[in-house]
Amino acid sequence: MATGTGKTRTIIGLIYRLLKTERFRRILFLVDRTALGDQAMDTFNEAPLEQNQPLSKIYNIAALGDMAAEAETRVQVATVQAMVKRIFASDNPPAVDAFDCVIVDEAHRGYTLDQDMTEGELALRDQAQYLSTYRRALEYFDAVKVGLTATPARHTTEIFGRPVFTYSYREAVAEDWLIDHEPPIRYQTLLSQHGIHFNRGQQVEAINMGTGEIESAELDDELHFELESFNKRVINEDFNRVICEQLAQELDPMGEEKTMIFCATDAHADMVKRLLGSAFKDVYGDHYNQAAVEKITGASDKVDQLIRRYKNERFPSIAITVDLLTTGIDVPPICHLVFMRRVKSRILYEQMIGRATRRCDEIGKTVFKIYDPVDLYAALQSVNTMQPLVKDPRVTLDQLLDELNNPGAYEAPGSAPGRSHAHDVLDQLNQKLMRVLRGAAHKADKRPALKERLDALEQQWGVAPQNLHRHLHQLSEESGPQAAADFLRNNTRLLLQLAEVQQLLGTAYMPVISQHVDQMRERAQSWGEYTKPEDYLDSFSAFVRLQINKSAAIATVVNRPRDLTREQLKEVRMLLDGAGFSEANLKAAWRKQSNQDIAAGVIAYIRQAALGEALQPFEQRVARAMQDLFTQFTWTPIQRKWLERLAKQLTHEIVIDHNFVNTAFAGDGGAKQLDKLLGGQLERVMHNLTDGLWPQAAA
Repeated sequence: MATGTGKTRTIIGLIYRLLKTERFRRILFLVDRTALGDQAMDTFNEAPLEQNQPLSKIYNIAALGDMAAEAETRVQVATVQAMVKRIFASDNPPAVDAFDCVIVDEAHRGYTLDQDMTEGELALRDQAQYLSTYRRALEYFDAVKVGLTATPARHTTEIFGRPVFTYSYREAVAEDWLIDHEPPIRYQTLLSQHGIHFNRGQQVEAINMGTGEIESAELDDELHFELESFNKRVINEDFNRVICEQLAQELDPMGEEKTMIFCATDAHADMVKRLLGSAFKDVYGDHYNQAAVEKITGASDKVDQLIRRYKNERFPSIAITVDLLTTGIDVPPICHLVFMRRVKSRILYEQMIGRATRRCDEIGKTVFKIYDPVDLYAALQSVNTMQPLVKDPRVTLDQLLDELNNPGAYEAPGSAPGRSHAHDVLDQLNQKLMRVLRGAAHKADKRPALKERLDALEQQWGVAPQNLHRHLHQLSEESGPQAAADFLRNNTRLLLQLAEVQQLLGTAYMPVISQHVDQMRERAQSWGEYTKPEDYLDSFSAFVRLQINKSAAIATVVNRPRDLTREQLKEVRMLLDGAGFSEANLKAAWRKQSNQDIAAGVIAYIRQAALGEALQPFEQRVARAMQDLFTQFTWTPIQRKWLERLAKQLTHEIVIDHNFVNTAFAGDGGAKQLDKLLGGQLERVMHNLTDGLWPQAAA
C-alpha cells in the first residue's frame, strides 16, 4: 500500500480479527527502527476498533524493550536488531513457536543475503550488510509471515510470496486519499551545468573522512566531477550556498507548511543547516527564528525528541536529514521536499517522495513541491522496475578504516571468543592492504614513479609496504588492535599516499574540496516531453477532445456532470494520469502560463479544454452555487447554518452524493438527519448545487 494510505491501521484491524477468532495466539510486529516502533505503538493506543476501544485496551501489547515472555502478551513489538540479538546472541533464545504470526513493517528492505555476520558487524555496519541475519530471524519462527511495504521489490516476493493486496500511489491520488506533486523545480547553476574540473598538477585539498583532517596533494591526472558527484565525492560550498539562497526565496520557515531536505552526509547536513540559516537571516533579519531549521540525523543529540518536535510542534518547520527520515516517519504538513543528494535506488527514492504524500486538510494542503538541484528526479525517470539489492556486499577499505577508528568496534563482540569486532576489522583490512601493496610492488619495476613512491613509504613507515599487513598483525598480537589503529592514525597520509593505486582522491572517503565559484543560472519546470506550459496545455486539450467520444466518463464530465459518480471520477483521473496529465501538473502549467494560481479542479480543466469554459477557483464556484441556492428557496436561519456547513465541506469534494453527506455529517446523523433538517429537500439541494457549480450542465 502506498505510503500514507494506512498500512498500520489496516494491519491493526487484521491483528484484531486474527486474535479475536483465535486464528493466532501471539503475534510479533517487527520494525527496523525505534522511531517506527514508537509510531506503531501510538497507533495501537489510538486507532479505535469495536466499541471505540483501541487494540492496546483489548489485548496485552508488549512495547519496545519489553521482551519478557508473558503468557498474556498477545502482540510483541520489537526492532529487528533486538530480536536478532535475542535469537542469535542470547543464552535464552525464544522458542521457535513463541509466535505463530510475524508481521514485518518496511518489508522491502530485502534480507536475502546468505552471509553470517558478527554482532560487531551488526552494530557498526549498514543494514545492507546484515540482511541475511534478518532473514534468518524471520525464518527462525514457525509462523505465518506478513510483509508490509509501500515499495515492493523483487526480493520482497522471494520472501513473502506474491502480494495479496495492492493499493498504488496513483490510485490513492485519484481517490483523493493522497496528495500529488507538481513537476519538480530544477535549479541549474553554473557548476551543475558544466561540472567541477581540476587540472593535472593542480594542488588540491581533500577531507580524510576517517580522521576529519584536511590533506593536500598534487594531482597526477585530471579530475572531473559531474553533478551526480556533488556533495559526496566533491564538496563545493558555493554550490550549496547558491541553492540555499534560492530556497530561502521560496520556503517560509515560519509558515505551517513543513520541509524535508535530504543531504549526502552528516557533514553536508551541517553545512546546509548553516548556509540555509544564513540565507533566511538575510531575508527575514531579526524576525527569523533559528529554531525553524534543525538537523535530524543519526548523529543528532536526542534524535527521538527532535523527531517528535518536528512531527507535533510548529518548530522545527524544516528538517535536514540524510537517511534517518526516509522511511516510515508520518508528518502530514510536509509540503516541500529538497533533494541535495543523488540516490541510485528507486525504492529509496520513492520512500523519500512518500514523506510528503499525506493529506493535511488542516493547512489546506492540495499539492506538494519537489526542489531538485541535483536532477535526481530526471536521473531515475528511466528506471521502470524496482531493483534488487546487491547480493555481494563489498566492504571497502575506507569503511574498514572508519570502523577501526570507531570506539564501538573495541566493545562489540567479534567472530570468536576473546575477540572484538576490531580484531575482525583488522583481519579484513590486512587482506585488502596486502592485495593493494603487493600489486603496487609488482608494477613498480615498470613504473619508476610508483617505485619511488613505495621507497618513500618504506622510509616513513620503517617497513616495506608489501609487508605492512604483517606489521599491523604483529602490533595487534602484541598490544591489541588499538595499536594497529594508532599506527594508521599516526600515518594519516597513508591513504592519500596510496592514491596512485587506490584512486581515493575524489571518493566518498576522501572528497575533494572545491573553491570554484558558482551562480544560479535557471529555475525551471518541465511537463514530461514539454518544456513550455502552453505546449503541454495544447496537448491536453487535444487529448480531451479525442476522449469525449471514447470515454463515457470524460463525456459525462463535459456534458452531464450532475450524473458523475465516484467510480467515473476515479476512471477520469487514472485515464489522465496515464497520459501524463495529472491535476497537479495541469495546475502548475496554468500557473506558469497565466501567472495565476487557480485551484480549479480536474473537472474544470477538462471542461475548459472541451468547452472553453473559464477557469476559476473551486471555492468561488462553491460560493456562487450556495448564493444561488439561498436565493432560489426560503430557508430558516437554522437551515442556512446547516447549508453553510455543507458548503465548507465542499472545499475538497467534487462528487456531491449521499456518500459525501454521510461522511461530512457522520457525527450528526449523516444524510438522513440532514434531509430531515432541510425539510426533505436534500436531494434537490444536491442537484441544485451541482448545477450551480457547472452552470452549462443545467441547460
